[in-house]
Amino acid sequence: MAMTSNIVGTTDFTVIEGRSRGFYVLVACLAVVIAAGLWGAHTMDVEGHHVTGMSNQIVWGIPHVFAVFLIVAASGVLNVASLSSAMGQKIYTPYARLSGLLAMALLIGGLAIIMLDLGRPDRLMVALTHFNMKSVFAWNVFLYTGFLALAGLYLWTLMERRMNPMTKPVGVVLLIWRLTLTTGTGLIFGVLVARDAYDILIMSPLFIAMSLSFGTAAYMLLMMASFERTGRRLDDTVVLGLKRLLVIFVLIVLGFVIILHATKLYSVAYQGVERFLLVDGGVITALLWLVQIAAGTLAPLVLMLWRRTASSRAWIGVASALVLIGGLAQVYVIIIGGQAFPLQIFPGKEVIESSFYDGVVAHYSPSLPELSLALGGVALSLILVVLSMKVLPFLPQVRTAD
Repeated sequence: MAMTSNIVGTTDFTVIEGRSRGFYVLVACLAVVIAAGLWGAHTMDVEGHHVTGMSNQIVWGIPHVFAVFLIVAASGVLNVASLSSAMGQKIYTPYARLSGLLAMALLIGGLAIIMLDLGRPDRLMVALTHFNMKSVFAWNVFLYTGFLALAGLYLWTLMERRMNPMTKPVGVVLLIWRLTLTTGTGLIFGVLVARDAYDILIMSPLFIAMSLSFGTAAYMLLMMASFERTGRRLDDTVVLGLKRLLVIFVLIVLGFVIILHATKLYSVAYQGVERFLLVDGGVITALLWLVQIAAGTLAPLVLMLWRRTASSRAWIGVASALVLIGGLAQVYVIIIGGQAFPLQIFPGKEVIESSFYDGVVAHYSPSLPELSLALGGVALSLILVVLSMKVLPFLPQVRTAD
């Protein structure tokens, strides 16, 4: 249905009752998916990674795809918090608490997947106490923990009246930190010279743009669903404002994708991997063109810009969901597609290749334990949000002025 405008008056924050049958069914379903994820992690831990679709060529599988997707989205979810606190857009202030909560939940879900996908989660303390500061992975330990600490502090400044004067400075620091975090995630691929699909620093701004796009889409879906299910009024100006931002972010991501592939195509050394990704990659190519570009970029833009659907919350929700689906496909193409193309150990040199997969495109099909772990991380993020909203007042109850 079309939206009408509301005039925002005062705002109260309340918990959700969480006594309906639908609430218990939702929590139970999420708990089952989490249990399946733990089973998948346990299976890979006990049986070894031979039960997965990974190999010596594909060492990051579908769990890493979901983990990176959640981590990137976690940073972008804070767009509403940054608009409210760092940029002074007070219309978004009632929605900043939910922004901080979802950001922390998504990051926890993504990190849980990575930890359980390592095969030896008991060795986590090694990663936390031994650092190779030449590695971007070591930097991320500080970036992730700092992000959680700052997001928690930000929520405290919002929810504790005595701390309200600190909301803006903390929000500014959090804005800088989350952009740094996403830059670090992009650098993992941008400085990885061993893979032809990576090794280009435009990965960092691309990941920042992906973060803004995925995070805005995820937040809009959660916001609209939460307000609809709890019978709360949602300011139409906020929905339309975030929709306009999402259009801009989707266009920016598309622009960086075009620049990335055009830059690679310009260099003779990378034309092989580009032909693989864009033309000869099979499933990878199909995901790129049909899901990432067509369904995840062009279709949402049409829905959000076409007059008949641009003001409909239902269609905006569909567009947001498509952006997330396309984003997941994009991360899959980056991670799996980048590994599937054969390594060039001595680029530009003639070498005698062995029979051990030299020059062969790697095949990857995710197994049930991998999919269970990946979906379990998503379910963990969602159940953290749902239960937190039942315990603490994250959702605003906006009263319109007479």
